[in-house]
Amino acid sequence: MQEIKFKGLNHSYSIFIGNNTINLLPQKIKNICPNTKKIALIVDSKVPAKFERLIKDKLKNYNLLILPFSASEKNKSFKKVNFYLNKILSKNFNRSDLIVGLGGGITGDVAGFVASIFKRGINFINIPTTLLAQVDSAIGGKTGVNSNQGKNLIGSFYQPKLVISDTSFLNSLPKKEMICGYAEILKHSIIKDKNLFNWLKKNTKNILLKKSKELMYAIKKSCQIKIYFVTKDVNEKGLRMVLNFGHTFAHAIEVKNNYSKKITHGEAVLAGMILASKISLAKNVCNVKSLDEIKKIYNDNNLNYTYKKYNSQNSINNLIPFLKNDKKNNDDKINFILLKKIGKTTSPNKYKISLNNLRKISKSISQY
Repeated sequence: MQEIKFKGLNHSYSIFIGNNTINLLPQKIKNICPNTKKIALIVDSKVPAKFERLIKDKLKNYNLLILPFSASEKNKSFKKVNFYLNKILSKNFNRSDLIVGLGGGITGDVAGFVASIFKRGINFINIPTTLLAQVDSAIGGKTGVNSNQGKNLIGSFYQPKLVISDTSFLNSLPKKEMICGYAEILKHSIIKDKNLFNWLKKNTKNILLKKSKELMYAIKKSCQIKIYFVTKDVNEKGLRMVLNFGHTFAHAIEVKNNYSKKITHGEAVLAGMILASKISLAKNVCNVKSLDEIKKIYNDNNLNYTYKKYNSQNSINNLIPFLKNDKKNNDDKINFILLKKIGKTTSPNKYKISLNNLRKISKSISQY
């Protein structure tokens, strides 16, 4: 078992990673939320019944309110949040009680957002059950919902009291979900850690096959890289935007596809990172060797399907109108994080590209 500590200016908490770490839950609640009597468990309907039963058993000494959640981008909405708030209010919860999110990243985002606005803040514990949530969304305190205008445009920054990443939960995940989480692990290596990138060249197959040792190492390294950026910029005013490498196009792909289940967030990120790297090359920010190194990892692990449909000039141009609502934008231009080399990106706000300019360079992008 690994423990990583998040230390912010006003808030610190632990992230526990390992097999059966869920056994820590009752004692940890007693220590960090000693006055809690009621717990609202917002649980992803995709979580296998045996895990839900296990959590219920761990929380049997509390007055437990189960709130099922059908996790999807469409349900990541104000309507759902309002529904949960009314349920919790009707049971007379107070700020010393607790909300627990059990599920993937969408469940964690919604549960965290509910916790952040319920009586201006109630205790919150996140139990991520997917690889994507364990390496990314469960760390950093971003919560929120989608709107008709785009993804994650309404939300708050709200840190949990505790994160428990139990790797045994990953055993039930299909390969598509493992790829989804792997995308963020790869992204973390590309933006910050060349050594991790080189390690992934040799160990990606073992991660996707859920080999315990490699999986734990990858989750731990990913969490440490994310914490590095978050602690330097908790409210995403500057440096933390580097974590959005590949996400500008990824969010456009998701919106254009109407958040279809055919393409996961991670698959969109894998496509987005290739497109961002190609723009970096077109702008002479990185060299072709860096792009080829990234492509090789995709090719060696059968991940190149994620970006092949965005190879043509026409397919790239079709994504451009969907870039305007990206959260990093603060004017009419698109704020890109570009790649300098493996392990290093450009600073936020350094490369702002107009839609017209993007259309002009889309031809050269499609030729790489």
